[in-house]
Order: sequence, then structure tokens, then C-alpha cells
Amino acid sequence: MKKKEESVNKPAKSSKLRKKYTYAVGRRKGATATLRLYEGKGKWLVNEHPIEEYFPGAVMASLYNRPFVIGESEGKFWGIVKTNGGGKKGQLSAVILAISRALAKYNTPVYRPLLKKAGLLTVDSRVRERRKVGQMGKARKKKQSPKR
Repeated sequence: MKKKEESVNKPAKSSKLRKKYTYAVGRRKGATATLRLYEGKGKWLVNEHPIEEYFPGAVMASLYNRPFVIGESEGKFWGIVKTNGGGKKGQLSAVILAISRALAKYNTPVYRPLLKKAGLLTVDSRVRERRKVGQMGKARKKKQSPKR
């Protein structure tokens, strides 16, 4: 009989080796974004892509940088974001909310009043209205009724 090989467990990483991060979740329409916000310099990743590639253009860049501009902390943080559901604009709004929440959690007395005043901590709860049965494929569209 063969002896069973004992599974060799790798030693757990010490807490000194792990980077400390602030966790936050943002939601908008059907999109959800989970964020790990790290202090220092690093590369922003969204779904394992650079943020400039995932959300291209100057307009989108100004939107996801807005929480840092308001908090006067540009270049001081980096993060890893996982998004799913919804479209690109919904995901972008979810990322902005997650960044704002993470900054508010990171240093509440400094960032929270600034972000709250700018309206970045307010959740936009509007979602697409569901389609109703027997209504021509749209949420509120009705069949035309005869006039007489």
C-alpha cells in the first residue's frame, strides 16, 4: 500500500506583508462595485484592466477623480475595483460611490463633510422600471384603444 502524501500547507502570510486597505461597496441601477482602497502610489484596476482603459475618455476620468479632487488627495490612493451588472455608466456611478464611501470611512472627520456637501455620498436609488405583462414590450406603453 502506498502511503498518503500529507498535504503541505503553505505558511499563512503575516499581517506585516499584507497591505492594509479600506473596503467599500457602491451600487447604481443594476451595477455593483466593490473597492479595496490602498494608501500610497499604485495602479488603479477595474476588473483587472487599467481604469483609463475600462472607463476611457477625459469626461469619465474627471468623474472618477472627482472624490479625490474634492478631498485634495489626488495621487495619494490607489485601488482595485470589481464591477458587475448594469452598463458602463451605471458601473462608473457605482465606482464613484464606492470611492467616496471608502474615503469617508478612511478618514471620517476630514473627507465625510466635503463629500457629503458635494453630494457624492448620496445613493441614487433610481432603477429601470420593470416591463409589465400585456403592455407592448415596454413598462408603460399601452395598446391603442378604438375611439368609437
